[in-house]
Amino acid sequence: MDFAHSARAAELIEAVGTFVREEIEPVEPEIHRTYAELADPWVVLPQITELKARARERGLWNLFLPDPEHGAGLSNVEYAPLAEQMGRSFVAPEIFNCNAPDTGNMEVLHLYGSERQKQRWLTPLLAGEIRSAFCMTEPEVASSDATNMAATATVKDDQIVLDGRKWFSTGVGHPNCRVAIFMGLTDPGADRHARHSMVLVPMDTPGVRIERMLPVFGRHDHPFGHGEVSFTDVRLPLDAVIAGPGRGFEIAQGRLGPGRIHHCMRLIGLAEKSLELAIERGTDRSAFGKPLVNLGGNRERIAKARIAIDQARLLVLNTAWKLDTFGLAGALSEVAQIKAVVPAMALEVIDMAIQLHGGAGMTDDFPLAAAFSGARALRLADGPDEVHLGVVARIELKKHAARDGAAR
Repeated sequence: MDFAHSARAAELIEAVGTFVREEIEPVEPEIHRTYAELADPWVVLPQITELKARARERGLWNLFLPDPEHGAGLSNVEYAPLAEQMGRSFVAPEIFNCNAPDTGNMEVLHLYGSERQKQRWLTPLLAGEIRSAFCMTEPEVASSDATNMAATATVKDDQIVLDGRKWFSTGVGHPNCRVAIFMGLTDPGADRHARHSMVLVPMDTPGVRIERMLPVFGRHDHPFGHGEVSFTDVRLPLDAVIAGPGRGFEIAQGRLGPGRIHHCMRLIGLAEKSLELAIERGTDRSAFGKPLVNLGGNRERIAKARIAIDQARLLVLNTAWKLDTFGLAGALSEVAQIKAVVPAMALEVIDMAIQLHGGAGMTDDFPLAAAFSGARALRLADGPDEVHLGVVARIELKKHAARDGAAR
């Protein structure tokens, strides 16, 4: 793989990095304070709207989408460092219209949606006029095995009928959330990967109810949030099904590769920000007659954090290159590897930074407590570590079996 950035990517890295540092980071503490003080925090703040307008004016918009007509036309390798820059801030991905789950949902619509579905939902999502949610995980089953899904999407004549309960549906709390992608069981007798369908569900459809917003380590992540949503006899026309009944797992596979690159590179940006804060604190504060950075093994911890971040970045960039070059089938192990490695690395770096900040690191005076909860959640989001490690082990064992068989 060539480690040099393309001219287009280098230009965007500079532009996005400058925008994050000079326009977003200075006002982000005020944004978080405002949300904390509001009686109803499920709103879009004027500062967010203004920042989005400025980013769009500068062409820093829909950078995640590889389609040059609707997005920036970047490869995964080119977009990865931009996601890292955005990861330094909790609000930056939204400012550039590159926020999950909207990015994944837009990719699904771009790749699999009908022209009518694209016109109704993709166009306003690309314009940042609406937001969306993804409803897959369920409270009553072990969702680490997606084939366990019990919620149903049943074809009845010219309708698709949805029943069931989903949770950790990120984005449903946003005041502009207008549509959710629901994944449900359509044909229990089909092959296990051809049983499910993905359905576009307008949030105002009768039978759709947000039961509650779920805290994650005590945080509600306003204004997006993570909701528990019930679907009771929700009836939609059959053309609300994406790509046709039974293709849910095929679509999910097409969605997961780039999304995991995005998640991991944003986490690397968050780890970089945490390391910067740790060094600032360690050099500015003194105890026992020395700067904190010179106490105990803090220099060694900082060195190990640098090494760990750089190792993780190289692994993710290698994965992005393989995804661009060979597709998901040729990068399946690497995609699983980064999802296991990067959140664990970020947690270690953030924890070190918290320790150097002392009690202040556990408050909202610094972004470290929120960073820690976000990184910990990503050891479960898109599948728990154990599932990803299982994929890596299965591929390694298959290689060994093939070699062993050839030798015999």
